[in-house]
Amino acid sequence: MKALLINGSPHPKGCTYTALEELARTLEAEGIETEIVQAGGRVVCGCTGCGACRKTGHCFRNDIVCQLQEKMAQCDGMIVGSPVH
Repeated sequence: MKALLINGSPHPKGCTYTALEELARTLEAEGIETEIVQAGGRVVCGCTGCGACRKTGHCFRNDIVCQLQEKMAQCDGMIVGSPVH
């Protein structure tokens, strides 16, 4: 089993990361493989409705969403950490 943990904070090693890291340790103690991905602070573009994804299977923009799409396809669970400001 594999879980993907997404850090939505713009601070790569801040409080949200610390919480995700603790959760990852707990999951790994149960035999679940984990990966933490830094998504916060990265550019995410909106959909233009061009339809390229229907033809190629992915968006023409190579942003964090495309990178996460590949990782999500390989995992059994996903956790998103979001900061509260």
